[in-house]
Parts: sequence; C-alpha cells; structure tokens
Amino acid sequence: MFDLTGRVAIIPGGGGAIGSALAQGLADAGAAIALVGRSKERVDQAVAKVAASGGRAVAISADATDPEEAQRAINETVGEFGRVDIIVNAIGGGAGNVLHDAQEYPGDDWDWIMELNVRSTLLPTQAAVRQMVEQGDGGRVINISSVRGQLGINAGYSAYVAAKGAIDSLTRQWATEWAKHGITVNAISPTFVDTPQVASLLGDPEFKARILSRIPLGRVGTTDDLLGAVLLFCSEASSFITGQILTIDGGLTATQ
Repeated sequence: MFDLTGRVAIIPGGGGAIGSALAQGLADAGAAIALVGRSKERVDQAVAKVAASGGRAVAISADATDPEEAQRAINETVGEFGRVDIIVNAIGGGAGNVLHDAQEYPGDDWDWIMELNVRSTLLPTQAAVRQMVEQGDGGRVINISSVRGQLGINAGYSAYVAAKGAIDSLTRQWATEWAKHGITVNAISPTFVDTPQVASLLGDPEFKARILSRIPLGRVGTTDDLLGAVLLFCSEASSFITGQILTIDGGLTATQ
C-alpha cells in the first residue's frame, strides 16, 4: 500500500534539508522525483543523491513564488516524466530571522514570511492540481505546516504563526474542494526539526533546554521523523484520509 512505483512527485523546496530527505524517501518507495528550488546547485546536489541510490530525479531551477515559474516547473516535470501525481510543499520557515513584538511587527517582514510560507505553497499547488485534474485520476497534495499553526509562543512569531495557520486552513479548504477530483490534501505539523535552518536556535543551550523541557519524548525532530507520515499521505494507504493535519511533535501539543 505504500509502494509509489509509477508515481511522479514534485517537491518545491527539494534542495533544502527537509525537501531533499523527503525526495530520497519517496524515490526509495519507487516514485520519480522533480526537485524544485531557486538554487540550482542545491537541487542538483539533491538529485545526485537520489540518482546515486538508483532513483529517478530531475532538478528544476524555479522561483515557486512566481506564478509563471511555478507553472513552468509543472510543465517541465510533465515533459520529463509525463505526469504529476504528488506535490509535497517543502518551502517555508524563516521565523527565527524576523522576531518582533506583535504590536510593532513591520510590514516588510510580515510580507516576506507570508511569501516564503504561503505563496510558495499556493502557486505550485494550483499548477500541480490543474495538471492532476486534467489527468483525471486523482492525486496527492501534502503541505508542511508547524505546531505554530496551532500554538502561540511568546517569542515574536506573529507572522509565522499566521502563515502556518493559513496553511492549516488551506489544507482543509483544498481537501473539501478537490475531493470531487479524487485529490487528497493533508499536512504534517512538526515541532522543531534539526536542520541547518534552525541550527542557530538549537545551538543556544538555554533555548534548546526550554524546547526539550516541553517535549515529552525529550528530543527535537529529525527529517526521518517526517518521512513516514509523508509516505502515508502520498500512498494508497491514505486513500480515505483528506483534510487532516498530522502533528509530529514528540507529544508537545499533548501537554498544552
């Protein structure tokens, strides 16, 4: 039920730590992968790793926040593999770089976080789903949200929690609208995942100790922790699951 042989997955953000790890996992399950990112060097490196393990992958240099480039990424994927069955939206983050008091949150930083997290999810998904609808045999959309879509934090995260809350709401809305096409839409909602993007935060012993004290399993997440849930949502094992947000947090939200 978890076999993805014959499926084609596109991963915006495929050059990042999470996106590249998910690409490897989906390729290991049999999918052909299109990795999309602004940095050609990073997506090329991710593609090389997939290819080295015997997988099929292509690198696409594109800006997912530009509608024409998002559509081009889909077109190139179809040109390479003939179809699109799965989109995993792995672009996002940025919260630790723009922390401000809520009453003073500057518009430029707010817009940047929204573009990085929401627009980068919206545009590629619209283009991918248009292709899925044209194909006529369903599809899978997987969004990457955050526990911050559910929980506030007293640390200047106004834009980020708003962005991830929007991802949660879009997951439910898209699931409702696209069910008639056989397209399921789900999201994963992790707590901190140990990647280079949050290395500076986790490198602060006091900050890390506070985080670990709130996670019953006593550690932050890893990219491997996310893979099982993504494989579930990409595969036939989740054919009757849609509109769900699966929290992957070591029990953090259970204590709130």
